[in-house]
Amino acid sequence: MATTIPAAPRASDSKGLLALLAAGFALTGIPTVIIGPILPLFISRWALSDTQAGLFFTVQFAAALCGVWITTGLTSWRGYRPGLVIGYALTGAGLAMLNAPTHVLALAATAAFGVGYGMVVPPTNLSAAEAGGAGMVSLLNFAWGIGAVACSPLILIAVRHHYLSAFLFAVTFCALALAVCFLFATFPTGAHARPVETARQRAAVPALAITVAVSALFFIYVGTETSIGGWAAEDTKRLAGHATSLTTMAPLFFYAGLMMGRGVAPLILKRIGELRVVVMAIGLVMLGVGLILAARSPNSAIPGFAIAGLGCSSIYPIYIAWFSKWYGAAARRLGGVVFSMASLGASTMPWLVGFVSTRTGSLRVGLLVPLVGCFVMLGLLTVLQRRRLKFVE
Repeated sequence: MATTIPAAPRASDSKGLLALLAAGFALTGIPTVIIGPILPLFISRWALSDTQAGLFFTVQFAAALCGVWITTGLTSWRGYRPGLVIGYALTGAGLAMLNAPTHVLALAATAAFGVGYGMVVPPTNLSAAEAGGAGMVSLLNFAWGIGAVACSPLILIAVRHHYLSAFLFAVTFCALALAVCFLFATFPTGAHARPVETARQRAAVPALAITVAVSALFFIYVGTETSIGGWAAEDTKRLAGHATSLTTMAPLFFYAGLMMGRGVAPLILKRIGELRVVVMAIGLVMLGVGLILAARSPNSAIPGFAIAGLGCSSIYPIYIAWFSKWYGAAARRLGGVVFSMASLGASTMPWLVGFVSTRTGSLRVGLLVPLVGCFVMLGLLTVLQRRRLKFVE
């Protein structure tokens, strides 16, 4: 199903816009994962239980869900620009308030940059998928990985030297600068208008059962990624018995594996079919989580986080590309559904890890949640195969 775009943009405009989107995604990587490395500080500061700590993830990604709904409406009404401008402005405002003196204010700040994150992700990913499929989405999410990888060491340095507020204000400034840039950026004429679907295209949209399965894949994958990366610092801290530089840096290894994988994914996808890559990637995630669960020290857990991150790297971009390909013009109309499910997964599964941990008295038991999620994803992929959807080999 091909989507016709009325007017082709100039090459210079396209390159400039793509560079701006990549810069924005690199910055977005920081607020997306910042709760993970900063969570041990919050737990100590306010004596939080694991269930209370997990609420930060719930608030962040429930707010992101609201952001997805808002940006979906704005995109159909006024194109991509309003969602990107407002999204980065809210991201900056939330980060500026994150190092709050009270638990409630910190949650409110988390909600603010969560909405911002939710508003910028759909237009950025869908435009990349339309432009170049899974390879382009991987490259753009590689830029996101740069910010995600940089977050842990930057938080470590900021906390150690008592510059956390200054660091957050610096990122706020960058977010607001991006909002201004998108306000004046040149978007391709007609590229963001609501597409006109032909009767043939509407008839070719996959059945409701397929849409449910695809939405479930987004829900489980993003929830799994957020659970592993979000609890990495606290898990290694408990293995060590106290906070160390290595425990604060633990999320870095997960997101470094994720970033490295997304950097090489376009080369791999040229040689191996997308379905095979996804199955192998899920297998790597399961191996990584298994190593994390078996670890008895931070040093032995770190390889597990890196392998899990490497496995996670290819899954999301391929899901985006499949969605864009299978649904064609309808992808823009239905994009809010799958991105909402992604945000819902990120808001639910990390909290569930904390809930199970509190109930059982073991964070290791809680981390079985993403492992179960991997098995469910494999089951859903089997269902989709039986429905004979066209996987690219």
